[in-house]
Amino acid sequence: MADQEIVPIRRRKHAKNPSIGTQTYQKLAFSFPCSTSAQDLRAYETEQKDREYETETEAETKVVKYEEKPLIKKSGSKTSWGWRRFVKLWKKSPIKRIPVPKVVSRRISRISRQNSFDIDNSPFKYTWKTFTYPQLKTATNNFSPENLIGKGGYSEVYKGCLANEECVAIKRLNKGVPEEDVFNFLSEIGIIAHLNHPNTARIVGYGVEGGAFLVLQLSPLGSLGAMLHNSDTKLEWSKRYKIMLGVAEGLHYLHECCERRIIHRDIKADNVLLSEDFEPQICDFGLSKWLPKHWSHHNATKFEGTFGYFAPEYFMHGIVDEKIDIFSFGVLLLELITGRQALDESKNSLVLWAKPLLDKNAVEELVDPCLENEYVAEQMGWVISTANLCIQQSPVLRPQMNQVIGLLRGESNEKRGSPKSGKKQASHQRTYSEELSYVDEYNSTKCLIHPNNRHAPFH
Repeated sequence: MADQEIVPIRRRKHAKNPSIGTQTYQKLAFSFPCSTSAQDLRAYETEQKDREYETETEAETKVVKYEEKPLIKKSGSKTSWGWRRFVKLWKKSPIKRIPVPKVVSRRISRISRQNSFDIDNSPFKYTWKTFTYPQLKTATNNFSPENLIGKGGYSEVYKGCLANEECVAIKRLNKGVPEEDVFNFLSEIGIIAHLNHPNTARIVGYGVEGGAFLVLQLSPLGSLGAMLHNSDTKLEWSKRYKIMLGVAEGLHYLHECCERRIIHRDIKADNVLLSEDFEPQICDFGLSKWLPKHWSHHNATKFEGTFGYFAPEYFMHGIVDEKIDIFSFGVLLLELITGRQALDESKNSLVLWAKPLLDKNAVEELVDPCLENEYVAEQMGWVISTANLCIQQSPVLRPQMNQVIGLLRGESNEKRGSPKSGKKQASHQRTYSEELSYVDEYNSTKCLIHPNNRHAPFH
């Protein structure tokens, strides 16, 4: 049945080369390793091969229909133009350092079309700047190690100063990265292009000469992780509380207010940047996952992220939905309350240390000594209660982000609104985690969180 459905697509793809048979094409299309990161860019593909054939056929059939008519209405969107231009220039660049196999190129083309369509239907429009390699080289002092401010699994981030004296963060894709990391990089650009919120990172432009570059606004104060754990600067309670609310607002925006639900998958202190007035911005969307409205969840087959922040259901079953971000946010709240890291140098879990203290409401033992008891007791009570709910082993017991914001502010559910208060909100908030009937499987937090029991790459 699946083979019959995809015959028109194969004929269309290989009309100029009839020598490529059905069996050859089928092998070619699935010759690359299947990983979570690559799947992040296949918005309507599933993990099982039968469903993958069927879903990909439907997606490509829609693309064919769009091509018969104009794919995108002319709306004057500079964002849509920027996204298409980036992908086309990057693939055609004669000096790019990353090979793009034919299958990868086909998928990137489909992704760029889908993202372009979504961006034009988004109410937010951006202006992207195109930077040449000499411009980026000059801005970073020839990518000097002194300008290096961050390093991930597939990219490096440099501090730069443009000709107009604007300070930016320039993310450069590393040389010789696997194709799945190329997907991650393009996925991050596609997601950031949709975002327009004070508490999410903002794109300035891109570059395709000499590699692939993403240019973002630079946060003057760096990351929350660096300030909280690697700085002599005392982070006052009022600033911590502001950061908590800002990150919560940013996650609420990603989960419930975007055209598609966005699951970040790597919420942590190092991925929260701080502006001059300590306004937080969620960054690093390389592991983020789109979830269509009719999908309750996504099943990951490769574990990526940071130890100490993993939700139990993600660790055990690879379930990706809003509730895993909420668990990670709960860990972030604990970091701001206690001043401790999610995993200390001895690999001890903050969650395991804090849970008994949370259960008995031992506020004095939980609060960071650096605060010297200079905090608003009422706010501290709200935050501690919220953190305790967010790190519940059962995802069913964790609140949604709209509820989290209300809890942090000490508001009742009536003031903030329940998860069922609107049609759009209800469709976004239906998660697979809430449908689980085997909650008893999530009763071994120590086993799940301890890093020696399962391995995953740090990001």
